[in-house]
Amino acid sequence: MKKLKGKIKGELEIDDDLELTGNLEVEDWIEVSGSIICNGYSIKAGYSIEARYSIEAGGSIDVKGSIQAGGSIEAGDYIKAGNGILAQLWIKCRTNLKAGMYIWAGIKTWAKLKQDEDLIECGKLEGGEIKHGILKETDLQEPKSKRVKIKLDTNQIVEGEIIE
Repeated sequence: MKKLKGKIKGELEIDDDLELTGNLEVEDWIEVSGSIICNGYSIKAGYSIEARYSIEAGGSIDVKGSIQAGGSIEAGDYIKAGNGILAQLWIKCRTNLKAGMYIWAGIKTWAKLKQDEDLIECGKLEGGEIKHGILKETDLQEPKSKRVKIKLDTNQIVEGEIIE
């Protein structure tokens, strides 16, 4: 298993699993022969992300091109692709799902589909045409913040954000 974080110029090709130890941003594409496990982190690529198995991010998945996984695609925040998203199993994200073109889930080729293996679950579908899969929107959106100033009993003024 290869462990990475940070910014990478060019492309990233790994003949193994990839585990993130921090946020990862790759200038071009990411191609992994195993799974991509991002723990609590986000992953971003200038063109595409492709994994032979699953892609799992604790944060967001953001690419200008396409996202493709031989298993499932999951994100603790949003998933955004400039082109298409294809998962042989489910696609799940907590907030927004957006593709510039098409979204496919449940294109399983090695066995019969089980219940929910073709599920596309997100807070809100912001873009993209679903070509295969069952959409389930949960209405969870990205947190909205509001700047506020509070005057304390000591007459000190504190400024901060309220996240809804």
